[in-house]
Amino acid sequence: MNASFSNTFYNPEDLLANIDRLAGNTVVIVGDVMLDEYIFGAVERISPEAPVPVVRIESEEYRLGGAGNVAKNITALGGQAQLFGFLGSDGSGERMREMFREHGIQDKCIQECQRPTTRKTRIIAQQQQIVRVDRESVCLPSTEGLDDLLHGVDDALEKSRVLIVSDYGKGLVSGPVMDRLRTIRESMAHKPLIIVDPKPKNYPVYRGVDLLTPNTREAGVESLVRHDGAGGDSLDDVFAAGKRLMRELESRELLITLGAKGMLLFRSPSQAVHIPTAARKVYDVTGAGDTVIAVLGLALAAGLKSLEACLLANYAAGVVVGQIGATAVLPEQLREAVNSWPLSTIREISMR
Repeated sequence: MNASFSNTFYNPEDLLANIDRLAGNTVVIVGDVMLDEYIFGAVERISPEAPVPVVRIESEEYRLGGAGNVAKNITALGGQAQLFGFLGSDGSGERMREMFREHGIQDKCIQECQRPTTRKTRIIAQQQQIVRVDRESVCLPSTEGLDDLLHGVDDALEKSRVLIVSDYGKGLVSGPVMDRLRTIRESMAHKPLIIVDPKPKNYPVYRGVDLLTPNTREAGVESLVRHDGAGGDSLDDVFAAGKRLMRELESRELLITLGAKGMLLFRSPSQAVHIPTAARKVYDVTGAGDTVIAVLGLALAAGLKSLEACLLANYAAGVVVGQIGATAVLPEQLREAVNSWPLSTIREISMR
């Protein structure tokens, strides 16, 4: 990689002040909502019927997953979340609506009888996930349901600066839907930002959005990402993937999350910023991507610049991966992380 490197610095006091700016801002979310069920238990023996563990159930709990988890992360930080998605006419859908109310989420979801609510059941023993069971349908929503949803989005965006698209590949996000969302955006004087948590199979439909947030796998990085702190060619594959995505999709910016190696924010195909991870311990990465895009969206809605928003999102992700299951970050947890976990060098990288 023929590149030049320079260090950039951030002021933790400025980040702390920016946390206070998050409350009260509105973000509109369109995406796949799902119910996460967690069954916790203990394994004390192997089944005589098959070589599998027998889990003795000790407790169960339900959490919002997918776009619902994005909305929960926004309201946990004091923001206003208007959530648009599809629910089935079933017990899981009713439970999710109750949880929306509990978390202060503005429920704009459409109920469709022919589509079951997506539900993912995780069985966990000794803090290890044993198996996951999915109940879902990827059939397309009805034309009437999509029209109702998009009319609602049109109204909601009149009072929001940011639209998050949370795509889990369950049938909501498609080319026609993204075309309608772009048309809605262009019809508005304030031109709300569109940021997307993507599914690779849908990359062509995201063309022209403001920001994409893939992880390395979703970005098509085949080799293990290594960052040796001294530049060199360790990020070649990530840069190649980022450059390709930005040029193919014509996005304004691109954020590739690197897991334990932090984040890489592309400001153009030839300029990026590497942000080292803020995580101190990693128990479970479930929902980390939801947290990242939620904090990014809320910070951008508050008027923060993209690098400032990414720094806050990086700290928030560092908090959630230290907990089991999809969860949300509270303002006091985010403040504690900024105060207690100084980041190592933030590096500006320009490619020639």
